[in-house]
Amino acid sequence: MSHAAKSLFVFGIYLGCLGLLLLIVPNLILNVFGAPPTNEVWIRINGMFVLCLSFYYIQTSRTELTMFIRWTVWARMAVIFFFVAFVLLVSAPKPLLLFGLIDLLSAMWTLFALKADVAR
Repeated sequence: MSHAAKSLFVFGIYLGCLGLLLLIVPNLILNVFGAPPTNEVWIRINGMFVLCLSFYYIQTSRTELTMFIRWTVWARMAVIFFFVAFVLLVSAPKPLLLFGLIDLLSAMWTLFALKADVAR
C-alpha cells in the first residue's frame, strides 16, 4: 500500500468511528459541542453519510485509486474553511474546529504522501 493510500485508510477508519458514534450514540458527540441532546433522526442520518464516506475512503485506499485519493485532499482541506465560517457566521460551537483541523492535517498528510510516492 502506498503512503498516500495508508494515510487515506487511517482517515477512513477515523471517519468510520465518527460515523458509528453519530449513528449509535449521537448525543455523546453533541455533548462535546455543548449542544442539547436530541432525539431527531437528522444527526443519525449524518452519521450514516459519514459511515458511507468512510467506506469509500477505505476501499479507495485498498485499491490504490490515486486519482480519487488526490481529489479527497482538496475536499478535506475545504472542510476547515466551512467550519471556520460556521463558527464565525452562524455561532457554531468552537469545538467544531477540532474536527476541521483533523480533516486539514490528514489531508496535508495525504498530500505530502502523494508527493513522496511520486518521488519513489
